[in-house]
Parts: sequence; C-alpha cells; structure tokens
Amino acid sequence: MPGASELSLDATLDALKALAEQTRLRIVAVLRHGELTVTDLTEVLGQSQPRVSRHLKLLVDAGLVSKHREGTWVFFCLVDNRDQATALDVILGPLDDRDPMLVADLDRLALVRARRSEAAHEYFEQVAPLWDEERSLHAAEDTVERAILEAVGTQPLGCVLDLGTGTGRMLQLLARRADRAVGLDSSHSMLSVARANLEAGNVQCELRQGDVYSPPLDRGAFDLVVIHQVLHYLDDPARAIREAARLVAVDGRLLVVDFAQHSHEFLREAQAHRRLGFSHGQVQDWFDQAGFDCPTILDVDPPADTDGLTVTVWLAQDRRTMKEVA
Repeated sequence: MPGASELSLDATLDALKALAEQTRLRIVAVLRHGELTVTDLTEVLGQSQPRVSRHLKLLVDAGLVSKHREGTWVFFCLVDNRDQATALDVILGPLDDRDPMLVADLDRLALVRARRSEAAHEYFEQVAPLWDEERSLHAAEDTVERAILEAVGTQPLGCVLDLGTGTGRMLQLLARRADRAVGLDSSHSMLSVARANLEAGNVQCELRQGDVYSPPLDRGAFDLVVIHQVLHYLDDPARAIREAARLVAVDGRLLVVDFAQHSHEFLREAQAHRRLGFSHGQVQDWFDQAGFDCPTILDVDPPADTDGLTVTVWLAQDRRTMKEVA
C-alpha cells in the first residue's frame, strides 16, 4: 500500500496527463504563489478567459487544483492533499525559475497583485479611522500579540483556522508555525484586505468567505481555532463558540481574544459593538457547554491612567482525547 507521500500508478498518470500541456503547466506554476481568479490568470497568461477556464476545469477534474467561491468571484488554488501536493512537487521541482516565459508570468502576477492590493487598501482606509479610535482604548497591538503567543506556546500549531479574519493579522502572526492556515470572513472586502496583506508578507494561507454561525469547513479539521476580536460584534457569541468548537480536532484548542466587560456604551453606535465585553466566567461557561476546559486566561490591561479596555485572551482545550475517541 502506498505510504503517506507516495502515489499510486493511476494517480501519477492522471497528474502527468493533466500537466502535459504548456498552459496548464504555467497555471500550476503560477498557483504555487497563491490563489487567483480566472480574471487574474487571463492577465498573467495573456490568454482568453474561455481558454483559461477550460484548462482550469481539466486541472480541477484531475484533482490538482481546487476552487472556492467568494461572492461573485471564484478563486483557484493548488490542492492541499498531501499525495497530490507530492506529485506537484516532483513534477514542478525541475522547472527552471529563470525560464523566460515563467519569469514573464511572475512579472505580470506582481502587477496583478499590486493593483489588487491598492484597491484593497483604498477600502481599508475608509474603515481604518474607526479602528484607530478603538485601538487607542486598549494596549498596543504588539503587547496583545505577545500575550497571544504566550498563551499558544512554542509548539507547532498544526492546522490553524482564524474565524472572522478581518485584515488577516492573526494569520500573519501564526501561519508560519502551522502546517495549514485558513482564514474565514463574511466580508468580501475584508478578505481582499487580508489577501493583500498576506501576499505582501509572503504568508501562504487559504481564505474563505463564510459565516461564523455556519462555517463551510470540515468538522474536526483544525488543531487551533482562533476567534480574535469577533464575539463583541455578534448577537449570539455562545453559538459562535459552539460552531467553532465543532471544527476543532480531538485534543485541539480554541483561542478567543476579546474585550473584558466594560461600560463604553458609545462603542455600540460608533463601532457597531453588540456586546460590551465579556467576563471570565461567561466565556468559560460557553467553553464548558461546548466540551472544552479553559485553563489559560490572560488579561492585557489598557494604558496606565486611562479608562480604557482590557483585552482578555482565553485558551481552551478540547476535553476529548485520542484515546477516548478510539
């Protein structure tokens, strides 16, 4: 029986057949650098949309490329299946990155990304002033992030999911220690911002559009699920935690970062906050109902001599163990 990184004869032949054509090989070579739309690929390859779409369909049918919808857009990326990824590594490994055609493709890709980044940041500039006002009320971001890193520890993170990823900052912070990193957000505009930020930082992640109440992701697929500064926007944060808990693998962890209880009522109107923070016990109760213990709680105090916001980091552990499930 083939091992974890071996391919059957049929799978190898399918991969070789799918890539035995110049355009398809160029598509896969470009997708090594991140997910793209059909429109992006038509610009990069200098070919018509019907032609590019036809080749993408063949690559999807061969199991080398996957696609996902984000509003009216469809993004394509290389599959994360280990066997297929191994086949791609073997086939693409000998490609010369200095090949004139590949160099030209990557030059055009850089232009596409730059244009996309500019559009994303134009949107972000519209909402940034509101976020700046909120950030002035709590400790600096790097202080909060140090507390997050302290909570999760130094071990490899496995598969990581960031629910309500926003600008993608948590993915930037954690993805390099993960085997796989996925960000989910309901806003196409915010996903564009996250995509631009991740590309600028050369951080390889998957981004998906979806609702935290019904995330379109596989149950038990993630070793660490993050909900960072999301719960206070929700009518039913307990439900969001229950849904997140379903995505956590056996023995996995669920990280929540949000505000402690406060009395800044103006945030309801100015920032659309639905909840004025949460107590330790309140979040612990929600974890308990979802089957998690919460041994780690860290409070990050606001700047001294201010009536600011305390940020709390809760890290919960799935009560199940591999032995119990087996």
